[in-house]
Amino acid sequence: QVQLVESGGGLVQPGGSLRLSCTASGFTFSRYMMWWYRQAPGKERDLVASISTAGGSTSYADSVKGRFTISRDNAKNTVYLQMNSLKPEDTAVYYCHTSFGGDYWGQGTQVTVSS
Repeated sequence: QVQLVESGGGLVQPGGSLRLSCTASGFTFSRYMMWWYRQAPGKERDLVASISTAGGSTSYADSVKGRFTISRDNAKNTVYLQMNSLKPEDTAVYYCHTSFGGDYWGQGTQVTVSS
């Protein structure tokens, strides 16, 4: 079955960096777009970034442009989110997502930005 497993979250000080990973299984990873979303406490789940099948096209929420970079390695069935210059407002659970005939989500990884 389809599985998405996120990792790489943690506690980081403002201005710091983290790299999130999402490893996929159960489907042909290279054929589908991938997305990263995040959900802060008490808020809706928001789109952070997306990447095309071959990685040549990416898009970002305005709040993370210039600080976050989405990438993928189709040989490793993995999508990444490099997060730099982190701010306290980036604190959230981060989820990877794909969609083909249905929506699939990982379990999420917590990112906390605090001094």
